[in-house]
Amino acid sequence: MSNLGKPLIIMGLFLVVAGLAICFTPKLPTWLGRLPGDIALKRGNFSFYFPLSTCVLLSIILSFILWLFRK
Repeated sequence: MSNLGKPLIIMGLFLVVAGLAICFTPKLPTWLGRLPGDIALKRGNFSFYFPLSTCVLLSIILSFILWLFRK
C-alpha cells in the first residue's frame, strides 16, 4: 500500500502544474497543433482534425520527464 503514495503525489503535482500552465498561459504557441503530420480534413461542411504529430511529440516529452523522475 505504501508503494502507491509516491506515484499519486507525482501525478497530483503534475496535474497542479498543468492546471497552472493552462490558467496562466493566455495562448498556446501557434506551432503546437500545426506540425507536419497532423491530420486535417475539410470537405463541405465537415471538418476533421487529429493532431497526430503533436500527440507523439507531447508523449515523448512527458515520457522523458517521467523517466527523469524515476532516476
